[in-house]
Amino acid sequence: QAQLVESGGGLVQAGGSLRLSCAASGRTFSSYAMGWFRQAPGKEREFVAAISWGGGRSYYAASVKGRFTISRDNAKNTVYLQMSSLKPEDTADYYCAAGRVSYESAHQRDYAYWGQGTQVAVSS
Repeated sequence: QAQLVESGGGLVQAGGSLRLSCAASGRTFSSYAMGWFRQAPGKEREFVAAISWGGGRSYYAASVKGRFTISRDNAKNTVYLQMSSLKPEDTADYYCAAGRVSYESAHQRDYAYWGQGTQVAVSS
């Protein structure tokens, strides 16, 4: 049974940084895209960032481009999200997802496996 486990969330002041990790187990996802999504209280889950199977291409939501960086280590079956210059509006539960496709999709329908999420809270 494939499983994704996120870690690294927490409380940080505006302007600070956090690094989220997502460790996959049960199967390898080295041939598939990996993504990060987030859901703020009272809002729908939205796309944050995605990375292609080999890590050569990435795609970001406009709201985080230039501040967040997605990366992956296929040898460790792990994907990361480095978040910098955090803003209060980045407060949300962050979810890791493993794709059905190899390219860096922003669409939730292209992801088959989801983690349980990790909370990120940014204070002003």
